[in-house]
Amino acid sequence: MMDWTDRHCRVFHRHLTRRALLYTEMLTTGAIIHGDRERLLGFDAIEHPVALQLGGSDPRDLAQAARIGEDFGYDEINLNVGCPSDRVKDGRFGACLMAEPELVAACVEAMKHAVGVPVTVKCRIGIDDQDPEIAPDKLARAVVAAGCDTLTVHARKAWLNGLSPKENRDIPPLDYDRVYRLKRTMSDVPVIINGGIPGIDEAKAHLAHVDGVMLGRAAYQEPWRLLSVDHDIFGEAAPHAIMQDALEAMMPYIERQLARGTRLHSITRHFVGAFHAVPGARAFRRHLAENGTRPGADVRVLEDAIAKISERQAA
Repeated sequence: MMDWTDRHCRVFHRHLTRRALLYTEMLTTGAIIHGDRERLLGFDAIEHPVALQLGGSDPRDLAQAARIGEDFGYDEINLNVGCPSDRVKDGRFGACLMAEPELVAACVEAMKHAVGVPVTVKCRIGIDDQDPEIAPDKLARAVVAAGCDTLTVHARKAWLNGLSPKENRDIPPLDYDRVYRLKRTMSDVPVIINGGIPGIDEAKAHLAHVDGVMLGRAAYQEPWRLLSVDHDIFGEAAPHAIMQDALEAMMPYIERQLARGTRLHSITRHFVGAFHAVPGARAFRRHLAENGTRPGADVRVLEDAIAKISERQAA
């Protein structure tokens, strides 16, 4: 979810669900240790619970980055061993580390010694020619022995040689049963399933076999689905009944961000999929696209875009 789940996206999603755990984009240890930490790691208190997702392969650097993340207030530190992008492979982190379970375990152990918050791992069911009946169990046993608190498994292999990152999101077949079997062998460890899960009804079906469900593209591209998470999964009321109310509630945050120099489009770009099969949705998207990037664009652009929905509903 690199370039997607930034702080503005997460604040928006938190207005749709109080209970879902939110994740940052994957950030490299080098960026955190040597970069602008406030820009990279700063977040709004409303985002809790929120996990920091790290990319790296040096145990000492990961321990330092995890400690920095904990100091910033993150509720969980997650090590990504599932991302198949070229940048990740060239930097020796992400999915390529599935070939080195002992190194991943050493990274987890170092992070566990560095922080008091949960340390978790996100992986695939294998890469390239690895046997998916062996690879995830081998990695799971290693990281759990090192102290991993939760394992999130994307139910596809990643082909680092032969497929692009985009193709790796769709072409390798999903094998949810493989994740279920992993859970049965790791009964004492929370296992979360990920990959190609389109909505809340499907998530509920998976919960009969695993401890949690991670939504990626579905949550970002169709954020309206998150409005039902608290009711359907947790048996609680949603923070807002309808999307218009959630967007209205975003206005004070947007105004604060604009006052700090943030461009409106940097926030509203995450709202593109807010409405589904709703009269006026196309006019809403068009208004944001045409006006959100203009110099000096402010909350009135969003207010007018929401009005497009109200106008069509009243017609």
